[in-house]
Amino acid sequence: MSVYTPTPPDASDCASPGCRCRGRKPSYPSDLTDAEWAVLEGEARAVMAELVATTGRPMVHDLRATLDAITYVTRYGIEWRALPIDFPPHEAIYAFFLRWSRRGLPELLAGRLRGRLRILAGRGELPTAGCIDSQTVKAAETVAAATCGYDAGKKIKGQKRHVVVDTLGLLLCVIVTAASVQDRDGAHPLLALLREKFSTIRLVWADGGYAGRLQAWAKQVLGLAVTIVKRSDDVRGFVVLPRRWVVERTFAWPARYRRLVRIHERKPEHHEALIWWATVHQMTRRLTRELAGQPPHGRWGDPPPPPALHSPDRRGKVLELLTAQPWRAWKGAELATILGIENINSFRVQLSQWSHQGYINKIGPALYGPMPANTY
Repeated sequence: MSVYTPTPPDASDCASPGCRCRGRKPSYPSDLTDAEWAVLEGEARAVMAELVATTGRPMVHDLRATLDAITYVTRYGIEWRALPIDFPPHEAIYAFFLRWSRRGLPELLAGRLRGRLRILAGRGELPTAGCIDSQTVKAAETVAAATCGYDAGKKIKGQKRHVVVDTLGLLLCVIVTAASVQDRDGAHPLLALLREKFSTIRLVWADGGYAGRLQAWAKQVLGLAVTIVKRSDDVRGFVVLPRRWVVERTFAWPARYRRLVRIHERKPEHHEALIWWATVHQMTRRLTRELAGQPPHGRWGDPPPPPALHSPDRRGKVLELLTAQPWRAWKGAELATILGIENINSFRVQLSQWSHQGYINKIGPALYGPMPANTY
């Protein structure tokens, strides 16, 4: 039973019997909004027109519903045959996924979105530098033994993703191999693919695992300068290293898609395609926000912004703050900053008087909480 109740379609002009995709309305969090679809539709149809080899039967199912179905599988990690009934039949969705992935549609679509994102960020459309790294992921029992291996360093049996990203963390190339493949061995075909697709790249940052003959080979054969960013042996704990944190952040983005947390695909190219589909979904939402001038969504741990204060006096404003966010442990310094009060000590005395007089109750955290060091 689905958690989300599908909205009945208004009309259905789909030629497939029993399919109601033409009148489908977005019902799930992974579905594209109207603004996101307005950004993605033109790019998707342009890429599809480029990939058409011969004219044949036109597409029967709705393009938006088909893309939403592929994103639904990638986002929530379900089986293809477990798709909700308001999507097109799962046989058709899987056939489209195989056909489009074999032709490289998600990769070309991500390339178009990447270029627009780079231009909005004040960069050139084509990247000139990148960062390479790998990530070992556990594999399910459906993965064939020939494409699965054991990573002795991470003590994980599965497969390894070798990726190259640009300076913004946007995916450029990806190759999936067995986990037993060393980083330097997996970097040879990856860098060759990078040179084939991006002739403008001249510099690639990497960690210490890529040092050695790979640098000389990349310089002589591909014309790429592989710069090693090493970690100092004298530093303990977590330290943000220059350039390397960009690709580490990119590895965290696919972790939001449950189908990518663990590898289930029998063929490595199918998992590569799912990574590209997840990248398209992320880039579409990011591009839509930037075109609309909206800030990125805050994390769940971030406190909500303070409410608008309408009371004319200081005591009324304090009451409004405490009433709007009663779960928050207010500090006297925080209240003084919001109200624009410079003398924090006198303000705490005033809070204490209001508390003893009964005007403000449960004001202990605001009175006796530690004052930040920058307020002295």
